[in-house]
Amino acid sequence: MAQDTTTWLLLIQAAATWGMVGLIWFVQIVHYPLYTKVGPEQFVTYQQAHTRLVSLVVIPLMLAELFAAVLLAVAKNPLFPTTAWVALALVLAIWVVTFTVQVPQHNRLCQQFDLQTAQQLVRGNWIRTFLWSCRGGIVIWMLERWVNLSKV
Repeated sequence: MAQDTTTWLLLIQAAATWGMVGLIWFVQIVHYPLYTKVGPEQFVTYQQAHTRLVSLVVIPLMLAELFAAVLLAVAKNPLFPTTAWVALALVLAIWVVTFTVQVPQHNRLCQQFDLQTAQQLVRGNWIRTFLWSCRGGIVIWMLERWVNLSKV
């Protein structure tokens, strides 16, 4: 893979991943805990708006992150051959948790407020928060190695 292409993929990956790291921590610490303050009468409308609006931010970032992670892993760059695959595995783990756990919980909450489901959503989201935080560290490490190579 050309040096310029790798640079752009690393930058795309870093921007998308760190966009998601910031967003997931905000959601985990601020947004999800406030679910219980909305009230059952207004909750379904609130949740439907949340799901629609957050998708406008999350979908492009997650797709960009996946795209960059796949291309970096298959490129077999000698600077981070294993690390790129670990980074991709983390993306895939995030997608699995998102679409098998979080999305079904959001869908249930779009139908009616259920305190147990809301609490499970908050607790279970720590998995994605941890995975994205780990990815953030790996992505910075990959970028740092690439930048230091450029100096040589």
